[in-house]
Amino acid sequence: MRFLVLPGDGIGPEIVAAAVGVLRRADRAYGLDLAFDHEDVGFASLEKHGTTLRESVLGQARGYDGIILGTQSHADYPAPEKGGRNISAAFRCDLDLYANVRPARSRPFLGRGAHGMDLVIMREATEGFYPDRNMHQGWGEMMPSPDMAISVRKITAHCSERIARRAFELARKRRKRVTAIHKANSFHMTDGLFLREVRKVAADFPDVVLDDLLVDASTAYLVRDPARFDVIVATNFYGDILSDLASELSGSLGLAGSVMAGDTLCCAQAQHGSAPDIQGLDKANPTSMILSVAMLLNWLGEHRGLGTCARAGTAIEQAVDAVLADPATRTADLGGTLGCRAFGEAVAARLEP
Repeated sequence: MRFLVLPGDGIGPEIVAAAVGVLRRADRAYGLDLAFDHEDVGFASLEKHGTTLRESVLGQARGYDGIILGTQSHADYPAPEKGGRNISAAFRCDLDLYANVRPARSRPFLGRGAHGMDLVIMREATEGFYPDRNMHQGWGEMMPSPDMAISVRKITAHCSERIARRAFELARKRRKRVTAIHKANSFHMTDGLFLREVRKVAADFPDVVLDDLLVDASTAYLVRDPARFDVIVATNFYGDILSDLASELSGSLGLAGSVMAGDTLCCAQAQHGSAPDIQGLDKANPTSMILSVAMLLNWLGEHRGLGTCARAGTAIEQAVDAVLADPATRTADLGGTLGCRAFGEAVAARLEP
């Protein structure tokens, strides 16, 4: 199998290197037959090619078995017309990686975060309140006057239906409960359409319980009673915010894995930002990126019937927990002393079939 590796900005190259090191050890231990090709994106690509993401790289990505995408400093990119393309948005929309899958679970041995949390947020990632992905041409924000700004949100039946179906399929393998997040009391048409499609899909899964919550109420329940959630399905904007909250409540945003998945392709991507303030200092916690590549392996195991990938993905998750369980082998943000490289090596060292 061939993976396309895109290190990105800030701490991206460091955490990606740690994750690839873990994958190489898993390859030797489980016979995955992995090969890695590297390309520049982000500021490295902007400096060399005048754009943060070349069309050739995006097209090339379609031919790989999986993609590993590092962090990006989107807020610091120049305007799109000057080469500052949103890399994540391009992958999600152009490659139709519509399901942003973001798990969050408690680790009691860390002594931090909420108790009893074990949930997965299924976030629709190709439309919603994001100006770069809700218009056929142009931008979803406009300023009719210097003192007035308007933003447009697009919600479609097609995208709502398929993210709902992925959520119910996942819940059927877990604790058989889906919670749909919305604000239909205010957004009658858009969130109403989303809820309509979720309820249609629910009829195909009579063994899965569906409930729904207003987005503001869901934040309170995440804090007060996170154990009530199994699989959360949400539109783009709500899912983005709730996943950061859930991950931090589970212990740290740095512990949150994430993939962008379509029907035929999957991309591993850490959930957090690029942290340029610690770039190059070997201080980054690579757990999120390592767990993301484990999720990529699990996705390949499920969608391509590759049992060895699934076993390797599970082994990586277990190795991460084993390393985190020992205070002496945690990164500094979790009270330990290990740097990014050493933490990755510690996880890799635990990978034996």
